[in-house]
Amino acid sequence: FISNVSHEIQSPLTSIRGFARALRREDLSRETREHYLDIIEAESARLSGLSDSLLKLSVLESGSFPLEAKPYRLDKQLRNILLACEPQWMGKGIEVEAELAEVTVTGAEDLLSQVWNNLLHNSIKFTPPGGKVMITARLIGTEAEVVVSDTGAGISKEDLPRIFERFYKADKARSAGAGGSGLGLSLVKKIVDLHLGEVRAESRLGEGTEIIVTLPLSVKEERERE
Repeated sequence: FISNVSHEIQSPLTSIRGFARALRREDLSRETREHYLDIIEAESARLSGLSDSLLKLSVLESGSFPLEAKPYRLDKQLRNILLACEPQWMGKGIEVEAELAEVTVTGAEDLLSQVWNNLLHNSIKFTPPGGKVMITARLIGTEAEVVVSDTGAGISKEDLPRIFERFYKADKARSAGAGGSGLGLSLVKKIVDLHLGEVRAESRLGEGTEIIVTLPLSVKEERERE
């Protein structure tokens, strides 16, 4: 784990240091200088996201994080997150569909917001222009089910069981190019686990990926049963 953390931190730092040195050259064209600055900005954002995810995982795994659960409308939360992501999917010409039944859950709204943001950003990031992303929410008995699916490249059968592991990247070249840290899905799993829910993935290469999250309607009631 420590070696993985070190590698993920050193990689963007090395890139930032290298391009910062290159900017000292006086013979650089304006276009090249702007390109180098864009890379530094992107790598800085990647490093910031990595440190934020590591901090959240550390706090959640310490067991001292207070789970402030309260009832709220899950469908409204998902709709708001979709609207917030609109610049990303509109910019790639991706078609987005939503089928959101009225569902009220009792949980930590801010933490679950991180789950849906991570899943939607992943789908948008790895779906090619002209592709499709779909999110559904429905009530099944005493559970809420949220499904985020896309028509991206998909994940191989060998990689699929490991995608929720920390720092695991099914397509390392693709993830690095897109600024991925390999922590997003492990954070998703940790938050869902804290809510006594389940998360699983179904995927085939060339056919897209589907992430299914099930949550008890009331995490308080579930914890009382334990």
